[in-house]
Amino acid sequence: MNLEFYKTQALQKQKEHKKFLDGLKKKPPKNLDYIVQETHDEVFEKIDCLQCANCCKTTGPLFTEKDIERIAKHLKMKIADFESQFLRIDEDQDKVLQNLPCWFLNDDNACSIYEVRPKACREFPHTDRKKIYQINNLTIQNTVICPAAFEFVERIQKSLNKK
Repeated sequence: MNLEFYKTQALQKQKEHKKFLDGLKKKPPKNLDYIVQETHDEVFEKIDCLQCANCCKTTGPLFTEKDIERIAKHLKMKIADFESQFLRIDEDQDKVLQNLPCWFLNDDNACSIYEVRPKACREFPHTDRKKIYQINNLTIQNTVICPAAFEFVERIQKSLNKK
């Protein structure tokens, strides 16, 4: 997977994608949630996250208190020890990883805590959300990080512009 190609494409098309997504926000089609889910499923049939893992290498998820409790329990660690070993508080007062790439990313791009991974990781790149237009800025940011998010916006734009 050519990440540089996707990143360059995403940056070149940012204005076009933003304009398209802003249009969806102003006038969402009636069947938008269905189109979004269908497009998300199609994209992930073609793109294998294990070939990429760019999200795990470049962006740290936000850890909720539930995430922290669940992962610490899974690792048989005290919550305070888990937090001091792996997390820091960022400028928004959110708990995030101290370092990237993610501590839990294996050499084969698999996640060592996949079954208990944070909610932010489970939901990334958020391309199967209902009312997708509520997260336009996040979607645009994600197209630069994630080839699947880029493909998603490209496909949804093509399918809706046909109508």
